[in-house]
Amino acid sequence: MNARTLRPVPVLASLALALPALGPAASLADPARSGAPEATWIGQELRLPSAAPASPSAAPLWSGTVELYGFAPLRSTGSVTIRGQEAEVDQDLGEILDILRFAASARGSVEKGRLGLQGDLWYINLGDQASRLVGQRNLFTTTAEVGQKLGIYDLALRYRFGERESAIGKPGTYSVIPYAGVRLIDGQLNLAATLDGPFGRTLLEPARSFQRTWVQPLVGTQASVFLSPRLRAFARGDIGGFGLAGQQDLSGNAQVGLGYAIGDNTDLNVSWRYMGLKWNNGDSQSNGFVSNLNGIEIGVKFFFGGAPRGTAVATAPASQATPTAP
Repeated sequence: MNARTLRPVPVLASLALALPALGPAASLADPARSGAPEATWIGQELRLPSAAPASPSAAPLWSGTVELYGFAPLRSTGSVTIRGQEAEVDQDLGEILDILRFAASARGSVEKGRLGLQGDLWYINLGDQASRLVGQRNLFTTTAEVGQKLGIYDLALRYRFGERESAIGKPGTYSVIPYAGVRLIDGQLNLAATLDGPFGRTLLEPARSFQRTWVQPLVGTQASVFLSPRLRAFARGDIGGFGLAGQQDLSGNAQVGLGYAIGDNTDLNVSWRYMGLKWNNGDSQSNGFVSNLNGIEIGVKFFFGGAPRGTAVATAPASQATPTAP
């Protein structure tokens, strides 16, 4: 009799040991009937993980632009001085195109966060162009020819205020980007003159040539604002030289225009631009040149990296039933 009375004890003990293990299994089999915390934990495991709101670090860190452009001066004026002899130049676009041998130009930028680098490369090679000698020799009938090769190469560090550059944006979105760096100028000039004196005598001047490469400090600012999602206005201005590399040493650009998005990451830009350059060493037999160009610039600009975007995170709606394991 005592043996039968004692038998339920080990059975109950076995059930007590098994219940903790069976509890989660029972919750998994029928979570709706179970109010145990384990059921809620299992349901959360099956959801996509929630995330904090996207922070600036979630946006692409790097972005950049590349613009291929052509500058067509409607008028070019200036002068060339080689070993004291000066000749003036005044040409329209048609005359420039007649003597144009080669031209290339491009600009671009790369940016991480708000800090970046930008560059602008411009090169032109002009054949002999008619000019007018300056000075007492104008008492004679004179003809002169000037040839010119000129390269201007900018590299600058920049910092952006406002939104990242993009082809498409919300109206009113803007960016202002001041920059500072260096401008490398490489110029090669040739001057040949012929003087027809009285009595029909022709005096030939020996051809003169001059070449110089120098560096200028450079500061400037560029800005843009969206007028509509695809249309933006932009402007740029810079100045370099400040008289540090000669008696006269100054260069500058002024530009204003419109850009229209012809794709999600591509702009067509049309602008008016003025570019000026003046340098002279100030010697008695001086060398130097002056160049003033103003006209139309047309470019195609590509944007890389895009504007910052938030990271979409999928979460299970609170009203939906909690998914269960198969």
